[in-house]
Amino acid sequence: MIEDDEKTFGAPLKRPMAHEIGQVLDTLSVAELDERILLLRSEIARLEETKRFKQDSQAAAAALFKL
Repeated sequence: MIEDDEKTFGAPLKRPMAHEIGQVLDTLSVAELDERILLLRSEIARLEETKRFKQDSQAAAAALFKL
């Protein structure tokens, strides 16, 4: 049973939350803040890349239907 496993091995480790928009930052260390900044910058880059792909797809579809 899960309760027996928790007694033997301890509670399962929780995966740390990457970042929650608006969360309190006072308890984070400088290193943790740096990690969050890198994480968010890479997420912004991923969002921008997806946006460019979608814009290119829309432009291609618009050009196709203008024929």
